[in-house]
Amino acid sequence: MRGLLETTDCHVIVCGRSLAKAETLIASLRRYGDRLSAARIDRNAAEPLRIKALKAFCIVDAAGPFQNDDLSFARAVICSGTHYVDLADARDFIARFPSLDDIAKSSGVVAVSGASSTPGLSMAVVAHLTDAWQRVDHVEMCILPGGQAALGLSVVRAILSYAGRPVEIRAFGGPRHAFGWGFLSRRRVKDLGLRLQSLVETADLDLVARSYPDVRSVLFFASVEQKILHIGLWILSGFVRAGFVRSLLPFAQVLHASAKVFRPWGTDRGGMVVEAEGVNAEGRRMHACWTLIAERGDGPTIPALPALCVVQQLLKGHLTSVGAHLCGDVLGLQSIEKQFARFAISTHVSFTALADAPLFARKDSRFFDMPACVQMAHSPSPASVLEGEVQIQREENVVARLIARCVGFPVGEGSHAARVAIEQKGDGEVWVRKFGASEFRSFLSA
Repeated sequence: MRGLLETTDCHVIVCGRSLAKAETLIASLRRYGDRLSAARIDRNAAEPLRIKALKAFCIVDAAGPFQNDDLSFARAVICSGTHYVDLADARDFIARFPSLDDIAKSSGVVAVSGASSTPGLSMAVVAHLTDAWQRVDHVEMCILPGGQAALGLSVVRAILSYAGRPVEIRAFGGPRHAFGWGFLSRRRVKDLGLRLQSLVETADLDLVARSYPDVRSVLFFASVEQKILHIGLWILSGFVRAGFVRSLLPFAQVLHASAKVFRPWGTDRGGMVVEAEGVNAEGRRMHACWTLIAERGDGPTIPALPALCVVQQLLKGHLTSVGAHLCGDVLGLQSIEKQFARFAISTHVSFTALADAPLFARKDSRFFDMPACVQMAHSPSPASVLEGEVQIQREENVVARLIARCVGFPVGEGSHAARVAIEQKGDGEVWVRKFGASEFRSFLSA
């Protein structure tokens, strides 16, 4: 909202379920004078006639959460003949949004969804990094907010909606299920230090695969700066994974209040990282990385900047294609990055050439004396997949069986289907072995 007031001369109507809260917000922005007014709109029960009565040029839905939303508010805005923009990042919402295309076209309006950090900014970054590439193999993203940033209840509810629940991802060459807020790992980012990260469910998991059908893996992570909060949520998500509770959503109010207690232990510095691996236009394997660092508490402004860009494009008449669009399809990275100049936000892009020769060939010249089938199996580009059958003999030793179960080794007996996938990842290889229902993986490096 402040972005609209600072960069345009339009009148802004602050809408919400509570008219009193809207008027209080306006009172805190007195310097903008008569360019602000308030109106009561309940996004869960809005009707086209009520929206049309606002006589607005465009409505921006920044309320959320969008998970499990039935598109009713977006549909009502579009049917009222008003342009529509939202900050949705919910996977199911984004997947259903194109169904409004015919309605938007018949109403003669532009409707844009996902105009936020994800998937608007994130997808624009992926497109920029991989421009003209012959192949995209891996994409990995992570949002790392500063711990002092105020988390809205809608954000907390969005995270809890999938924490501990199955999340369909693409990894190791195909679709599979992981658990929300799982894949606990560490990420070191220059100027931010070492942060924990966990898997989150966002629309990018589908949109990257849509744009790059041959991509081997797509992962999106998020971080809570205060490690006690991050690990605490990871532990709580374990209760969902184990089936002790169906969802953490009923605890949203309590967890939201608890997070406020730890805010003083956070910093005002956050960031975002987008990485891609693949083959560039010249046929070289490359690793590309885009890093954003936000300081002085400016991180929370980022999610609204893609939406601001879309509204600016509409006001200038540069975005005229009526219909329902996703932000990444109508907005490029350059437009969004121009908005960073008003804030303590900086970005850095790096491209690193990766080894083209197979890992084993780089370490031992005798590799090329091996039989052709062995060379082929150990020359993933980007992957080798071996399928067959194995005989498994169970170890009777209790300790050995316990170790096997912890590692992921098969514990059954008899004949089982076998699948070994060897994938290039950086300058190393990921080996994913599946024997029967058991799967385990390892990373090999020089």
